[in-house]
Amino acid sequence: MTNHPLLLWISAGLFALAVFHTFSTKHFEHLAKVHPNHAGIWHLLGEVEVVFGLWAMVLVFGMIALIGMTPTLEYLDSLNFTEPLFVFAIMVVAGTRPILQASGFLIHKMTGNSPLPHSIVNYFLLLSVVPLLGSLITEPAAMTLAALMLRDSVFTDRVSERMRYATLGVLFVNVSIGGTLTPFAAPPVLMVAAQWHWDLSFMLQNFGWKAAIAVFTNALIAALLMNRERFHLGQPTTTRMTVPLMIVIIHLAFLLGIVVFAHHPVMFMGLLIFFIGFASAYAMYQDRLIIREAMLVAFFLSGLVVLGGQQSWWLEPFLKGFSAEAVFYGATALTAITDNAALTYLASLVPGLSVEYKVAILTGAVTGGGLTVIANAPNPAGVAILKGKFNEGVISPSKLFLAALSPTLIAAIAFKVL
Repeated sequence: MTNHPLLLWISAGLFALAVFHTFSTKHFEHLAKVHPNHAGIWHLLGEVEVVFGLWAMVLVFGMIALIGMTPTLEYLDSLNFTEPLFVFAIMVVAGTRPILQASGFLIHKMTGNSPLPHSIVNYFLLLSVVPLLGSLITEPAAMTLAALMLRDSVFTDRVSERMRYATLGVLFVNVSIGGTLTPFAAPPVLMVAAQWHWDLSFMLQNFGWKAAIAVFTNALIAALLMNRERFHLGQPTTTRMTVPLMIVIIHLAFLLGIVVFAHHPVMFMGLLIFFIGFASAYAMYQDRLIIREAMLVAFFLSGLVVLGGQQSWWLEPFLKGFSAEAVFYGATALTAITDNAALTYLASLVPGLSVEYKVAILTGAVTGGGLTVIANAPNPAGVAILKGKFNEGVISPSKLFLAALSPTLIAAIAFKVL
C-alpha cells in the first residue's frame, strides 16, 4: 500500500464507487435496450465481472499521474494475484463435460433409491453435497460445478424468479461456509491457515461440523420451498456416463494437480495449458471450455486485489475496534462490501490476536460470504454461469442480498450457538 494521503482517499472513493457500481448493473443493461446505438458500452458497464477491473484501471492511471510510473509498477508487483489465476484455472477444468458428467452421475446414484421426487432430491444434493465437496476440490470448483448443474436442471423458464434468487442465495452462502471443513479449500481460510497454524483437526472441530449442519439446514429449507414448483424443474443433470472412464480420471488428475499446487501459479498455470492441449486432442468428449467466463471472473478478482490493496489504512483500525465477541458480526457485515479473503488476510497482519478473536473473524467472514457478488471469491463464477437465467441477463444485487439473508442467519446461528 502506498502512503500518499490523497491517493489513499482516492482509492477508498474508487472502491466505494465500484461497490455502488455492482448494485447498478441492472440499470446499465436497461440502458443498453433503451439506447441501442450505444448498447455495447452499456453492456460492458453492466457486466458485474468487469466492474472492479474497470475501477482498478482508473486507480492505476490515477497512481501514475500522482506518484509516477515506477512506484505504481512497484505497487502492482507487490500484489499477489495467485487467487485470481487459481480461480481461472479451476473454473476451466471443473466446467468440462467429463467432470460434470462424473458429478452428475454421482448425484444421480445418490438420488436413485430415494422414494421422494428425484428432481427435489437432486436439487437438495446440489445445494448441500456439492458445496461441502468444496472442502476437497476447493470452493471455486464447487461453485462452478453446482452452478452448471443447477443451470441445466433447475433454472428453467418456468421456475419463478423468487425461487431462482432463493436458490442463488442458498448456493452462495453454502459454498462460502461449505469450504471450512479443511484448511486449504476456502479462499478466506487459505489466507490465514498457515499463519495461524490451523490444521485439519482444528478446522473440523471449530468450523466443519457447524458448517455442515448449516449447509444441510439451508438446503432442506430451500428444497421444501422448491417442492411447490417441482413440476417446473428440468431433468436432473447427466444420469449416465458417455465419456470414457480413463478420460474422466485424467481430468480428475488435472483438477487434483491444480488444487495441490494452488499456491504455485507457475505449476498450476502450466498444468492448465497442458490440460487445454489435452482437451483439444479429445474434443469429441468436450463441450466448449468456459475460458471466457473464467477470464471475466479472474479480471473481477484481479481488480479486487488492486483496489483492496489500498484499503488496509481504514480496514485494519476498523477491525481492531471490535471485541472478540463483536468482531463476528462486524466481519459478517463488512464482508458484504469487501472480499472475505481480503478481510481475513488483513486480520492475519494484526499481531497478538487471541484464538477466540481469530475464530470469530473467520466465521464472520464466511458467514457473510453469500450476501453480495464481491463477498466471496467464487461468487463471480456463479454469477457468470447463471446470470443468463435471470431477467435481462442480470442478477440484481439487492435481490441477491435479500435472498441470502435467511441462509446467512442460519449460518450465524450454527456458528454462534452450536
